[in-house]
Amino acid sequence: MFKRYAVYFVPDGAWGDAGAQWLGWDNRTGTDRTPTHPVLTDRPRKYGFHATMKPPFRLAAGADAHALADALDTMCRDLTPFALTSLGLAQISRFFALTAPDEQPLLRSVADAAVEQLDPFRAPLNDAELARRRQSRLSERQEAYLDRWGYPYVMEEFKFHLTLTGPVKQDTEAVFELLQERLRPVLRQEMVLDSLSLLGEAEDGRFHQIARFAFGG
Repeated sequence: MFKRYAVYFVPDGAWGDAGAQWLGWDNRTGTDRTPTHPVLTDRPRKYGFHATMKPPFRLAAGADAHALADALDTMCRDLTPFALTSLGLAQISRFFALTAPDEQPLLRSVADAAVEQLDPFRAPLNDAELARRRQSRLSERQEAYLDRWGYPYVMEEFKFHLTLTGPVKQDTEAVFELLQERLRPVLRQEMVLDSLSLLGEAEDGRFHQIARFAFGG
């Protein structure tokens, strides 16, 4: 049914609604929204509002989505919800995102668990996928993670973020101010990491939430 699968943190409630409206795609319900600034959000729109925990992957031979969902459910039952502190807007390379400080060991532990525990379900990258990843200038450690985990930005290279724009080459200050204004109502609200979601990539490239698994069962 889906080309690839991914494990994301998908905020719900006011945060989820604000992110879906900004991007123009609600991955929770599989519905389009009218994006506020379509040019800025064209690239991240198909993913919906999310933070990546295990990046998109094809299923390994012999694996199936039901078993993947069961494994994610089991993992989440052993986790405890916690608040994401000091969440704020930042520019990462050329795009804008909501980020949390790096020194949050609970956050890293959740991401590491998703990468490691669910890896048996991931098919190895093919030559084209590897070549595409290597178009970026990867460090030696990132190259090693790409070979081992199928993605260079995991473990020590992981940075929690919820992407809000594609590349912004100019007027970055204006975009930052625009985002602050648009997200002001929710920026004052606490975001709690209390679940992980399994998503699938449809033939048109859009990601759809298949199931959400609460921490602690």
